[in-house]
Amino acid sequence: MINPDDLDHCCAVIRTGSLSFHAASKLLPSSVRDPALALYAFCRLADDEVDEGDNKARAVLELQERLDLVYAGTPKDAPEDRAFAAVVKDFDMPRELPQALLEGLAWDAVERQYDTLEELRDYCARVASAVGAMMCVLMNVRDADALARACDLGVAMQLTNIARDVGEDARAGRIYLPLKWLEEAGIDKAQFLANPEANPDVKRMVKRLLYNARGLYARSEAGIGSLPIHARTGIFAARYIYAAIGKAVARNGFDSINHRGRTNGRQKLALIGTSAVRTAGSMILPKSPMLFAQPLEEVRFLVDAVATNAPRADTWGEGRTGAFLAVMADLKARDTGITDTSGVAAE
Repeated sequence: MINPDDLDHCCAVIRTGSLSFHAASKLLPSSVRDPALALYAFCRLADDEVDEGDNKARAVLELQERLDLVYAGTPKDAPEDRAFAAVVKDFDMPRELPQALLEGLAWDAVERQYDTLEELRDYCARVASAVGAMMCVLMNVRDADALARACDLGVAMQLTNIARDVGEDARAGRIYLPLKWLEEAGIDKAQFLANPEANPDVKRMVKRLLYNARGLYARSEAGIGSLPIHARTGIFAARYIYAAIGKAVARNGFDSINHRGRTNGRQKLALIGTSAVRTAGSMILPKSPMLFAQPLEEVRFLVDAVATNAPRADTWGEGRTGAFLAVMADLKARDTGITDTSGVAAE
């Protein structure tokens, strides 16, 4: 069990460090919310240690040591560590999941860059989908198909974050846009980092990231109906609140160099209302065939680490039924005007 004082500390960390998750977490039952707050606080701590520290490599190594102590049952004497250790014990959390997160942070520490969208999804799998898989564990969900959709949501959220933060990252000397996209547009990477500009090519890249995120948001919804009923509204809310960030970027003309897409409190409340309606619908509607789409290759190792069953036979992309479902997902992605104008199909 998590010590109440440690839990209060974790809640304070999330209240100031992750506004979107804090809003969505209020909709989760305490049996899920409390361990989720401990999980996110530890993840927030890990991210901040690497992102803000002067010696990023040392920070990752120290986090590895702290993770070793957590799994040895002797956590460091810090509220986040003690709380996370309680979660690991109570829920039998597979070590592969926080280890994957740590690997993603290590990639940040070495300033790894990504040539292709697939490589970028590898990164997203580690820093975001691993957390989604851990959330499933907290809900006692270990079904392969539900896990695959949770991982879709994680990748979608991280792609949204990357699209929103292109300018902020560039000014900090970081770049997450696929380098081949820059090369195809004739943009010099070093020059872009020195003087990021929201030219039409960069805006198209931001739009393309959001297009890919939208398709994954659409697929992720199919898995929410597999979660415990009392947890669905909170997860729907997380999905819609993060997707709304992408819509805010779109309203800014896909200029995330000079503007930062945001959602306000009134918008969050409206999206929470939408989430409650969607939860009610999920109790009576049949399961979507999109539930049984194969996992992205980049997240399969996470699904395998947790699942107690094999995924159902995949019909996604096969024959007339698969073609119809693919088109419907595409239409859902285009519904808010975020379409791929690059001339290349979504990857």
